Amino acid sequence: MTTHLVADLVSPSDIVFTPAVKARQEENGSRAGYAKFESTRGWESRVTPVLAEFIAEQSSMYMATANAQGQPYMQHRGGPRGFLHVLDEQTLAFADYAGNKQYITAGNLDENPKAQLFLMDYANAQRIKIWGEAKVVTGDHDLAARVSSPDYPARAERVIVFTIKAWDANCPKHIPKLLKVEDVMPAIQARDQKIAALEARLKELEQKLSG
Repeated sequence: MTTHLVADLVSPSDIVFTPAVKARQEENGSRAGYAKFESTRGWESRVTPVLAEFIAEQSSMYMATANAQGQPYMQHRGGPRGFLHVLDEQTLAFADYAGNKQYITAGNLDENPKAQLFLMDYANAQRIKIWGEAKVVTGDHDLAARVSSPDYPARAERVIVFTIKAWDANCPKHIPKLLKVEDVMPAIQARDQKIAALEARLKELEQKLSG
């Protein structure tokens, strides 16, 4: 059955656009547009320069997995900017830092490798979905060193390696405008310094006038 399904794939989007999904698209009038897109350009299945640049800027993402019974689980993953690394045109990896020791994601991957990454850039209203398969790697010290940051204050317990099957960039609708603290602090500090300088100048002028 699995071999048959893989052989029937004609577009990376078929990983997600199952017959049931396509039926819904047909019912709601969007199937023709997606079919045309799939026959011309379609979704990507490898890392492009655009995707690599986007990934390098992220310090946060969400990872979805499911256990053997199909129970889904979504977990946040984060680290220093660029913590998700591009190993080659179809492989990503990141250090899995110590957390609450529930190991739900790791346990799910032990019995079901299918996974999804959801990357959000709130400041620029961009989001990218990546489907594929993931595995837990332990004991590979070279790989762990490659994807870990020595300056990040957390201990890497394992490495998650993700093989890309398909990815898609969503539209920007309904994404709230959120900015990272480190991106706005220089502007805030510059504003505060300017206000302090103006207040000092105003006080100096008031003293001269009162004298």
